[in-house]
Amino acid sequence: MAGLGPGILVVALPLRGGFASAHELLTAGRLLADALEEPLSAVLLGGHLSSQAQELIERGAERVIIIEHELLSKPNEELQAAALAQTCKDRFGKFLFPSTVAGRSLAARLSVSLKAGIATDVFELSAEGGELRAKRAGYGGNVIGEIAFASSCCVLTLQGMVWPPAPRTPGKTGAIDRAALSPGPTRTEFVSFNGQDAGEVDLGSADLVVSGGRGVGSADGFKVIRETAQGLGAAVGASRAAVDSGWMPYRCQVGLTGRTIRPKVYMACGISGQIQHLAGMSSSKNIVAVNTDPDCPMMKAATLSVVGDLHEVLPLVAAEVRKRRGT
Repeated sequence: MAGLGPGILVVALPLRGGFASAHELLTAGRLLADALEEPLSAVLLGGHLSSQAQELIERGAERVIIIEHELLSKPNEELQAAALAQTCKDRFGKFLFPSTVAGRSLAARLSVSLKAGIATDVFELSAEGGELRAKRAGYGGNVIGEIAFASSCCVLTLQGMVWPPAPRTPGKTGAIDRAALSPGPTRTEFVSFNGQDAGEVDLGSADLVVSGGRGVGSADGFKVIRETAQGLGAAVGASRAAVDSGWMPYRCQVGLTGRTIRPKVYMACGISGQIQHLAGMSSSKNIVAVNTDPDCPMMKAATLSVVGDLHEVLPLVAAEVRKRRGT
């Protein structure tokens, strides 16, 4: 395959059976590609990915590389990083990954292999005067850092739900290359994958989210959050303060240092609304805030504000839901 020279590569990784994160990366990649006047490509790892490659073309990639090997169909970041370095080294200058567990791990491995700079959990990109800059949170979300890169090669992981999915143009054409992998010995082996509990609504894709913060008061206090969410068919979220207190697992954390989401309705209960939390959910279509402090940032950001104790308000909400559903 002929080299492309400097260019931007979106690394498309599957999540829950789809490539939605790659569609968001293509939007960010296109903005950079146009600003830097560089080609935009994407890469897929595994087998039987022709239809997925065509969709990436239709969503804006000018070229898609499929690195084919049966071993790549299983999540092994060591092998995947070796495949990317083997196939894409010297062909691209900027690598975009999703800020998922697998994406961060793979990005870190690739940056070491390429001796490239890395910025993780990026939520804003700019390119002025031909120089790429990335913004990310630091010190637990208390500061915002702007990152510039000393070398022309860099690796970035981008937060989800920040950039919209790239629109699809059916029938659009582009180049699709296939590359074979020559795997060497690895020190890691995929054993199994354990997903979230059955019946638990996924936070990242939920239309309705009920979140609790420090105002919930305790781990036991989250019972009313869970019950309300269950009654509404919603996902459960939490602020960093609630997670740091050990009341909720990290997978539920919303904010710059957790998940970035944009549901149709975000219900913030006992959450004051620090800037790092607002950055993770401010794109929600509607925000309902329940708080005893009418002047906190979350109440000011809300579409609907309810001044009151969440432990008194939420049972009323749950009762009304049951009444309307006849249960």
